[in-house]
Amino acid sequence: MILSTTKKILLTGIALAFNVSLVNGQNKEAKISIDFSKTYQTISNFGASDAWSCQFVGNWPDDKRNKIADLLFSRDTYADGSPKGIGLSLWRFNIGAGSAQQAEQSGIKDEWRRAESFLNNNGDYNWQNQAGQVWFLKAAKKRGVKQFLGFTNSPPVQFTINKKAYASGGKVNIAADQYDDFAAYLAKVVKGVEQVSKVNFDYISPINEPQWDWSDGGQEGCPYNNTEIAGIIRSISKAFEAKKIGSKILVGEAGSINYLFTAGDKPGKGNQINDFFKPGSANYIGSLPGVSKSIVAHSYFTTSPMPTAINARKALADNVTAIKGLDYWQSEYCILGDNAGEMDGSKRDLGIDAALYLASVIHIDLTVANASAWQWWTAISAYDYKDGLIYVDKNKTDGNFYTSKMLWAMGNYSRFIKPGSVRIDANVSSSASKPLLVSAFKNGKNIVMVIVNPNADDVVAAFNTGNAKVQFTNSYLTSHSNELKVRKIDGSRTIIPSRSVITLTGLIK
Repeated sequence: MILSTTKKILLTGIALAFNVSLVNGQNKEAKISIDFSKTYQTISNFGASDAWSCQFVGNWPDDKRNKIADLLFSRDTYADGSPKGIGLSLWRFNIGAGSAQQAEQSGIKDEWRRAESFLNNNGDYNWQNQAGQVWFLKAAKKRGVKQFLGFTNSPPVQFTINKKAYASGGKVNIAADQYDDFAAYLAKVVKGVEQVSKVNFDYISPINEPQWDWSDGGQEGCPYNNTEIAGIIRSISKAFEAKKIGSKILVGEAGSINYLFTAGDKPGKGNQINDFFKPGSANYIGSLPGVSKSIVAHSYFTTSPMPTAINARKALADNVTAIKGLDYWQSEYCILGDNAGEMDGSKRDLGIDAALYLASVIHIDLTVANASAWQWWTAISAYDYKDGLIYVDKNKTDGNFYTSKMLWAMGNYSRFIKPGSVRIDANVSSSASKPLLVSAFKNGKNIVMVIVNPNADDVVAAFNTGNAKVQFTNSYLTSHSNELKVRKIDGSRTIIPSRSVITLTGLIK
């Protein structure tokens, strides 16, 4: 029986001590200290991508696709104040390379992993293509999403060396004399999508996981080394400047964070922070017009065990900090691999186990790597992996959809930590067997605290805010039986329920 999430907490700068008898007769306590004088990164956004299911789900019956869009984008609430959706602040749009038009000839056997292109073989552009994805663009904007990102996994097949949307032999699949054509294509796509959807891409990310070979035909993909990336970015910057395209160009999308600051096992594809953003480097592109001062990578294969994950993110943060004005985006993650035996990425898990693991990854990326953006991979999945926030039947015209606790756990962050929020220092000491994961953010007079409790026991929380006075008014609980369930806070004690993610919102007095 959870008692205290309906109580109001008045923080007066004194650590409040509680003596609450929990259901198992044990008192697990935690002291959480917040220091408003210590600030870190400013949050840019929380997002997810439309690959690959939205090309079909975007054409499902109105009732179902609108319900799915509400779950992802809505900032509305039910009558009791609980959120209808997770309020993503950025939406990633997959600018396809044309494997869908090639159908079986594409070499990509699974049509759900092919992607349509706006460019036809005769050189004309058809802005009615990618209609399902464009529907989700419009749905996101209608529900208040203000940031949009277009990304490519491969250049259009018309520009690739093998005329496929995946590579041959792990080698780059676009010749240098096609860079300008690729850049001109992206400029046209930005303008064309804006024309058809009234959505402007704030960001264009032309490279995805360049360290991998992308030669198995499993999906669209293209490998690059750093020199090739720099060449393409220079062409895009020139084209965007000429066409007065305001979209910022994102650099990196490394397949693992380690490639940002180490050479790794891929010669010429690592050390991307210094290679792209340190003046004097042969591949320096940090001063090009339109290039975002953000280095971008994916958290795959670096999240377990926790000590190793933390050490890697500390190294990442140190290297980013060494470049003046640079920040870090975590732009793609889902649960892959065996994660040192802690969480297997295979098989769907709609329950709280996967959600708690996801929340721990978001936590360390925000609090150790100082990520200013955090983005999930595929928002809607038709597969039997832990790769979706929402799952759907693999049906191109209609079907059922299923929400996961991962959706709502991400919502504990994305729904409440708005762009422009600044992370503030939060430390915790606890008698629980596993540490609570606590992060805190301020936005003007508003404060948000997210607490992950992986323990089998409830934990009684006491707070210390120094000289600041804070009044929390609401909590939002994701647990085995709750999905961002709102409770009014009224009183001087709070319990963090077992195996849960809880967000507290309030005001700084």
